[in-house]
Amino acid sequence: MTKKTLGIILLGTDSAAKVERRLAGKSLLELVVRRITDCQRLGGAVVVAETAAQAEWARPLVPPDVPTFVAPPGDALNRTLAAAEALQADALVRVRADNPYVDPLLIDRLVITAEAHPSCDYISYSRSDGRPAILSQLGVCAEWCSVAALRRAATVARRSAERQDVTAYLYSHPELFSVRLIPLPRELDRDDLRLRVDHEEDWDHAQQIYEALGADEWDWRRVADLLDHQPHLRKRMAVLNRATQAA
Repeated sequence: MTKKTLGIILLGTDSAAKVERRLAGKSLLELVVRRITDCQRLGGAVVVAETAAQAEWARPLVPPDVPTFVAPPGDALNRTLAAAEALQADALVRVRADNPYVDPLLIDRLVITAEAHPSCDYISYSRSDGRPAILSQLGVCAEWCSVAALRRAATVARRSAERQDVTAYLYSHPELFSVRLIPLPRELDRDDLRLRVDHEEDWDHAQQIYEALGADEWDWRRVADLLDHQPHLRKRMAVLNRATQAA
């Protein structure tokens, strides 16, 4: 039987100001959700809110065919698990609500890898030096994990940091979970790329990228190619990367 894999976007208490900002006429949250619904290997997507009031605020920003789930009170790990179980998912792909560059092709590759390796608990991308790409400033990657593994993590994780960063307990305990990191595409495996929207400079970069490529028909290859032809933009990203890592 084919596993049901859901794309899950978790809203936090500090999400509102950021994810309602607009790029190319769409809110950041809508852009992220639409990127997920472009995936071919997912069984659906859901936005997980902390409260009913947050869900009401988010619904106008989300395509009408994507549900908004109000999680019971608890930390991020428990909220994510509650949504996955309520929607009867066997596995999930976790995507950050403020990541408009997340790539459907890279998400589909995670699910394909999971189908080929059914004993895996957690799958994501790695840099050539072994670092998990999800911990970098790159911003195009997501994470796959089984709901069974997430349930185990929710039972044994004790530290606050391991419960607020939903998947941290999984990838930081390879002795307990079957962790697979697949190679990041070579064109993205570099330190001068920053595809995030954490700072005002990031919004400037995002606006330039969206104006150049449009909001709909693009993937990581087109972004990498654009940045190769925009050295000034890539240089500014690299400078901001170094500054944030040193902070």
